[in-house]
Amino acid sequence: MQAGKPVLYSYFRSSCSWRVRIALALKGIDYETVPINLVKDGGQQFSEEFQALNPMKQVPAMKIDGITISQSLAIIEYLEETRPTPRLLPQDPKKRATVRMISELIASGIQPLQNLSLLKQVGQENQLAWAQKAISSGFNALEKTLRSTSGKFCVGDEVSMADLCLVPQVANAERYKVDLTPYPTIGRINKTLLAMEAFHVTHPCRQPDTPAELRA
Repeated sequence: MQAGKPVLYSYFRSSCSWRVRIALALKGIDYETVPINLVKDGGQQFSEEFQALNPMKQVPAMKIDGITISQSLAIIEYLEETRPTPRLLPQDPKKRATVRMISELIASGIQPLQNLSLLKQVGQENQLAWAQKAISSGFNALEKTLRSTSGKFCVGDEVSMADLCLVPQVANAERYKVDLTPYPTIGRINKTLLAMEAFHVTHPCRQPDTPAELRA
């Protein structure tokens, strides 16, 4: 590995890893990917080597500037503070709070309720219904919120951290066959974002560890 180049420990299908990949792409940061397969070998995140990096046994984790950071929003905020262009958090404190609110709504209020480790607990036969309920419940709140905050994107007309959370969560919703008809604002913003290069190249179907059958 090249000295000094940031290293992202990622899994192609992890929505939290995808958020960080988008931030890195938007900011034009060159990095290396170390794939951590969450399913293979009983889950590579449980290896001693990876637990030493992130005791929570989750991706993403990032080695950058001599430190290791886990938690996607913490990584994005660090990138924002050290490599501020283009800006992913608005300068206006009210708008910035709104971006953080939407990001947390998704990152704390929806994604953890339908992630792999939790779905394993509810049993195979209940997984789909559980995931659909968790996502729909969160999207009901998110749709109402975005009606008042959105312009072209989640908050006004500039891409922000909130958008980095939205797109991977919509992909999760599609994977769990959630009916997105009741969420026109979410759908509109998602479509606009997916047309952008940074969202396109970081898509789970275009990662170094994407299995051949899922590649685009």
